[in-house]
Amino acid sequence: MTYPRDTLNRPLRDLRISVTDRCNLRCGYCMPAEIFGPDYLFLPKGETLDFDEISRLGQLFVQCGVQKFRLTGGEPLLREGLPDLVGMLAKIEGLQDLALTTNGLRLGQMAIPLRDAGLRRVTVSLDALSGETAMQLNGNSESTNKTLAGIEAAQDAGLAVKINAVIMRGINEQEILPLAKRFRGSGVTLRFIEYMDVGNYNGWNGEDVVSSGEILALLENEFALEAVPPLYLGEVAKRYQYTDGSGEVGFVSSVSEPFCGDCSRARLTADGKLVTCLFAKDGYDLREPLRGGLGDSDLLKIIQAIWGARKDRYSEQRHRRLSREGDETKVEMSYVGG
Repeated sequence: MTYPRDTLNRPLRDLRISVTDRCNLRCGYCMPAEIFGPDYLFLPKGETLDFDEISRLGQLFVQCGVQKFRLTGGEPLLREGLPDLVGMLAKIEGLQDLALTTNGLRLGQMAIPLRDAGLRRVTVSLDALSGETAMQLNGNSESTNKTLAGIEAAQDAGLAVKINAVIMRGINEQEILPLAKRFRGSGVTLRFIEYMDVGNYNGWNGEDVVSSGEILALLENEFALEAVPPLYLGEVAKRYQYTDGSGEVGFVSSVSEPFCGDCSRARLTADGKLVTCLFAKDGYDLREPLRGGLGDSDLLKIIQAIWGARKDRYSEQRHRRLSREGDETKVEMSYVGG
């Protein structure tokens, strides 16, 4: 079977599926509280795809060459009945990997049902161990303890666990070493994420970015590390292992080392839009033709055509595009799923 490639010859291999645009935290780099307050209008229930619709589209994406699904949000564990969806997706023939990204607050109660449904991996967002720093980052000083309990529950359930930590200068760079020390030797892979200009409201400034190079230098002053070759073409994180065998640490460097050239990821929003870049202005509506009665073969052609026309490479063009007066707006991370 011939799978679609975009205008830069990039295949479609990874689909991020957002199941809700709601979240129970207010991280400043994603959903700042001053914007996403009590009166913010989230998607009405009738506008979000139901599980049958997500599963049907998932099967079509696998026919386009997708090998991996990652469930995202918002916070995906807020979606009622999520293990049912996991079970449906896990049965899709040809799918090789099914993972989920979460803030971990509900993971303690959900880890076993998710595992039993077919989930094998979780990535947990944890930007600080200090409650005071967590309060500054996401408005909840108790979130750290709940997230740590969720990580423990996921490990006890046999799920593979990764942690994503977004580092922002002047806010949580003091958390780098404590996070590394906490999870070294724990069986958890820690990844540091450069602060990105996703969406329109996070107040991004390039001076606030702590580069992966800076973080690596800090870690190498404390630990002996060696680079690890990528596991596959297009792997986002650059990985390093502790030379004493006590685990790995990774870096996602969208700002300092863009990886657009190998990007094989698409995103499906909770209301059924296909978004071809995390920094896109908008997406392509799949819900309307899906609910309008279009058959699978015609839906497949639409997905293939959208991917075939893709030319996104925002991170490689970031500085030029940001310098333009009146640069275009972008979709919000909470809507498109990180």
